[in-house]
Amino acid sequence: MARWIIAIDGPAAAGKGTLARRLATHLGLPYLDTGLLYRAVGRRVLDLGLSPSDAVAAEQAARALQPEDLERSDLRGPEADAAAAAVASVAGVRAALLAFQRNFGADRGAVLDGRDVGTVVFPNADLKLFVIATPEARAHRRWLELRDRGINADPAEVERDIRARDQQDAARTIAPLRPANDAVVIDTTSLDRDAAFAAVRDVADDRLSAVRSPQF
Repeated sequence: MARWIIAIDGPAAAGKGTLARRLATHLGLPYLDTGLLYRAVGRRVLDLGLSPSDAVAAEQAARALQPEDLERSDLRGPEADAAAAAVASVAGVRAALLAFQRNFGADRGAVLDGRDVGTVVFPNADLKLFVIATPEARAHRRWLELRDRGINADPAEVERDIRARDQQDAARTIAPLRPANDAVVIDTTSLDRDAAFAAVRDVADDRLSAVRSPQF
């Protein structure tokens, strides 16, 4: 089996996680949601009653992260979103989690989604995708996700959170959110899940069919 590395980046609620999971299944590759790592770190800091903006506490939490932390049921929602964004701005946190992400795909390849997979984690990935959608479309998707989980959220507040996260991700000095120069941009604003996946699958199948000896 080819050990391809597929990097899928993009802003919150653009659909990259759903696409990455389906593409991993399609290609027979392991899947990693790198954003979940930062959410788990943020939760560990909150558990201690500390601020996720506390660089020392955040780095300590990242270095103490355990696999079971990724199985927590409280890694989604506005509080988790804000905590993840805060710890992701800490250089020590990103350094602590970088090796984990690279080691994940070392043996069998992987599909990874996040915000800096194609620019920092795997700059030589076999395929880089950058999934986007308008803030309004992404906020509506996030609101539906929260509703389906029984969380009563204000749609306007969800959109404000999405826009704030966008600004924070783009403005941070460490690994700001941006597409890699060689990334294929997929706009999912007007696409349903199946149409979005078809677009990603076609790009992946076309690009990877030309890759004879994957390098990463």
